[in-house]
Amino acid sequence: MRAAVVAAARRWLGTPYRHQASVRGEGADCLGLVRGVWRELVGREPETPPPYAPDWAEVGGEETLLAAARRWLAEIPVSAARAGDVVLFRMAPGCPAKHCAILSDTAGAEPRMIHAYWGRMVVESWMGVWWRRRLVAAFAWPGMEREG
Repeated sequence: MRAAVVAAARRWLGTPYRHQASVRGEGADCLGLVRGVWRELVGREPETPPPYAPDWAEVGGEETLLAAARRWLAEIPVSAARAGDVVLFRMAPGCPAKHCAILSDTAGAEPRMIHAYWGRMVVESWMGVWWRRRLVAAFAWPGMEREG
């Protein structure tokens, strides 16, 4: 299933960034990418995210994204995250987790991830030091937590 998750996420590459969108080729934000991969591989989305402003985490202060991930995905130690897993980031200290991505490669010196890059598109990029410092949680897809 890990390879299927990465392949599904890669099909979203080049999708323009659109806040709150989740349509491959048309538009997606970081959550929209994960939602789209969920629909393709797991099925119907278990809940519809409420409307959210671009600055929702800075204004609201609630761990909305982290709580939703914990409801529907299987939390794993960050150190155990592998290709296909979903990872969450805090963009600033003291703020709720606000950004998510799908790991695409963890074999090299620098892990790679697929995510919707604000103002641009869905991209595959290195998860360099800047990102790794902000990494706060990792999750496996339903059923994938048992894979070796």
